[in-house]
Amino acid sequence: MTLPVIITDRLVLCPHETRHFEPSAAMWGSPSVTQHIGGTPRSRQEAWFTICRNRGMWDLLGYSSWAIEDRETGAFIGEGGFADFMRGMTPDLSEWPEAGWVFAEVAWGKGYASEAVGAMHDWLDENRPGQSVCIIDPDNAGSQRVADKCGYEFWLQAEYKDAIVNVYRRNPAR
Repeated sequence: MTLPVIITDRLVLCPHETRHFEPSAAMWGSPSVTQHIGGTPRSRQEAWFTICRNRGMWDLLGYSSWAIEDRETGAFIGEGGFADFMRGMTPDLSEWPEAGWVFAEVAWGKGYASEAVGAMHDWLDENRPGQSVCIIDPDNAGSQRVADKCGYEFWLQAEYKDAIVNVYRRNPAR
């Protein structure tokens, strides 16, 4: 299976490789980055497992997440894509690709998230049309704006790991 690479004006979205581990571990270890994503920084081991999970879902599901790099410098700036996290929450989101994105602090406020998330949804629309979903912490206004720009609409609030999350959907069956 050839894994997809997406190139935008400023970014390269590519499948995770071992070279992404150190910058990914630094990003996931930041309390600022994880404030709205579980609230707790990840250990190096958890960051490694995230990379392994992201790479493996390509074979299992035909979709997954990409490492996001600055096209000009090659620097790792984040991760984004789709997954099935088997969350076991209500509603059960496993029926649809669940979008997610995270960026290192150095990439915040530059429009990279909207560019990357838009490109990954263009890929999804071409390769797996239909509904996708995402969950966002109610206090994460930045990710809510990105989701809105990419066509997500608020669906409902749900509980996940003893916290309330906003559930969004894009292209719902009508």
